[in-house]
Amino acid sequence: MTRPTSRDVATAAGVSQATVSLVLGDKWRGRVSERTAGLVRETATQLGYRPNLAARNLRLGTTRTALLVVPALTNEFFARVYTGAARIAAEHGFGVVLYPSPDGTGPARNPFASARAALDGVIASSMAADALHAIGGTDLPLVMLDSDPTAGHASAHVNLDIADGMRQATEHLLTHGHRRFLHLASAIDSWTFHIRAQALATHLGPHTELRTVRAPLSVDAARTAMETALATPHDRPTAIICDDDILAAGACKAARRLGLRVPDDLSVTGFDDLALATAVEPELTTVHLPAEHVGEQGMTALLAVLEGTPWTAPDIPVTLIPRASTGPAPTP
Repeated sequence: MTRPTSRDVATAAGVSQATVSLVLGDKWRGRVSERTAGLVRETATQLGYRPNLAARNLRLGTTRTALLVVPALTNEFFARVYTGAARIAAEHGFGVVLYPSPDGTGPARNPFASARAALDGVIASSMAADALHAIGGTDLPLVMLDSDPTAGHASAHVNLDIADGMRQATEHLLTHGHRRFLHLASAIDSWTFHIRAQALATHLGPHTELRTVRAPLSVDAARTAMETALATPHDRPTAIICDDDILAAGACKAARRLGLRVPDDLSVTGFDDLALATAVEPELTTVHLPAEHVGEQGMTALLAVLEGTPWTAPDIPVTLIPRASTGPAPTP
């Protein structure tokens, strides 16, 4: 069976090939009516038309490929970011190559012989920023996710309202009467975790205590750190605020091993709202981060930059999800 061409679509729809190119290339707004655009898309679908992207890319001098750089695929959050970015990319005839830094947040090897020749742009998490030097992506359009908006090297930024998420978690615990806090912080030196620490310190009242313990992002590392931090009863906190759900799961394990009940003796909050949050018992109070929306906005921002359109957007809202791991502060 002969593959239908753009000329076939134009003939069937009763329009010119130029109109077909505008509509299927998503360049029709202001040039073609919505009715005609709809007719062209419907006709293309009925005929089973698929654009020859390889030929089109040669004409445009682009590959229509974006690189998404993340710390590691083992983290569910970044898998969701990819899902959102790929969805928007597909709607615009782009592909997304996912590149996890092999060492988590450390430097990475160049995944291409020449990144400039293989890519149109880069979307990168701030937690994997070191990988950008290895792939030579600094000369490409760059959209940074969850990163310092004052940094000047990026073409655009897409951020979650991390500070407000920490505010919501803090106020939730203060309302429950907690005054002795422990911040189980990520050991990763990253902007997003610095913001969490700053927001926590800002929103605690003058009559509270705050201690910080750092741990790598693993359940076992968090459990080990918390078993040490909670071992002495006289200065034990009543609430642990964790930088993410993985750390929170480790904190809950440590509490159980020490004979402490969550939330009766110790309240625990997380950050991310991973599937893990409802897999543990008790289920975890955590800040929901809409990861897929982050990916969608990241790809949308990159498309805008490639079109030469300035892109700005407010921080993406986040929401505290109260569950069973938090409750009233224990009576002294």
